[in-house]
Amino acid sequence: MHLAGCLLLLLAGLLALSQGRLHSEHQGHSHHPHQEAPGTGKGSLSLRISPGNTVFALHFYHLMVSQTPGSNIFFSPLSISAAYAMLSLGAGSLSRTQILEGLGFNLTEVSEPDIHQGFQNLLHTLRLPDDRLEIHMGNALFLSPEVLLLPRFLNDSERFYESKLLHANFKDPAGTAQLINNHVKEETRGKIVDLVSGLSADTAMVLVNYIYFKALWEKPFNPSMTIPQDFYVDEVTTVKVAMMMQGPQHHWYLHDRHFPCTVLRMDYKGDATALFILPNRGKMDEVEEVLTPEVLTRWRNLLQNRYFYNKVKLYIPKFTISGSYELDQILPKLGIIDLFSQRADFSGITEQLNLQVSKSFHKAILEVDEVGTQASAATGSFFTFLSRDNQQALRFNRPFLVAIFSTSTQSILFLGKVVNPKKP
Repeated sequence: MHLAGCLLLLLAGLLALSQGRLHSEHQGHSHHPHQEAPGTGKGSLSLRISPGNTVFALHFYHLMVSQTPGSNIFFSPLSISAAYAMLSLGAGSLSRTQILEGLGFNLTEVSEPDIHQGFQNLLHTLRLPDDRLEIHMGNALFLSPEVLLLPRFLNDSERFYESKLLHANFKDPAGTAQLINNHVKEETRGKIVDLVSGLSADTAMVLVNYIYFKALWEKPFNPSMTIPQDFYVDEVTTVKVAMMMQGPQHHWYLHDRHFPCTVLRMDYKGDATALFILPNRGKMDEVEEVLTPEVLTRWRNLLQNRYFYNKVKLYIPKFTISGSYELDQILPKLGIIDLFSQRADFSGITEQLNLQVSKSFHKAILEVDEVGTQASAATGSFFTFLSRDNQQALRFNRPFLVAIFSTSTQSILFLGKVVNPKKP
């Protein structure tokens, strides 16, 4: 007779930048910032899952925009996708299809084995040693000792998603919560704390996914040039922010002829890049409506053309924002429904329990300062000509979007919107 059990999913993403040198476990190893990593060439599996990952990222973003208008948004779509793709390994046929299609994959174009091999390739690529860029991503299963996992799920989750198996005593909810929080805190270098609390005693398994990203600007800002300036949250709200200033220097940027925005590309030292998207004043809704995978691809392709590499002064706020999301309330609206109901089929995980996902959390943090890490985009009427020296300037002094990409895998690591940089 099957027993009932709860499966809890916890996802943590951190985009961090620091004032000092990067901490890396692979000091002394490096590669060219944008050289092609092994297994990420044209047609590689990590590139094959990139379109699906992008579709999911934008679906999630648009849903958050509709549910929390006027708020900061920040999340790691890759963290969510990797955790749920891993979970699909143990799902029955209908639940598995629902998960993968909800994650943006067209199963007539990319097969289930290719999806898992694509994540395997992507995770391997992100783990390549680089002393200028630190990306640390992984999965951990916290399991009640009396629960026996099926060998195939155990082997496949470790093979494709490099998952760690850790035992926990769920009859001691407080102690188990501390164990999980300590693990996440350690893996995110102390940045994400208290991810979980109030565990239920009937929890049988907790899946945790974390991603930690720490990078340095290819062209850092000078801290001595950071000064207080106005940031225009909306027509009636203005806040003072620490505005980083740089320039004039050469940067990749364009004023879109078709959409009311300017887009800026900022590179990191290492295999990562960022887009800052700045809508023209009052045009955020208009830009968000046309934000599609095709538009993102178009911007990224255009910003490899030397025509868009020109001198400009930059003004970007120094800030920290975060996002916390209850995925069990969000993902059903994206088509992933059965997992959170009694219709859930996780017969591929264990034969002992009728598992269903009771709660699923995601938390992500973005920190931006003069030396660190950021993605940027800006909008069309965004140039300001300074009468004193006639230099063009891009001023991110109103709400903008940010997307952080892994360059070689073309996957979105983090995506968000900065509405008010004074609200963490």
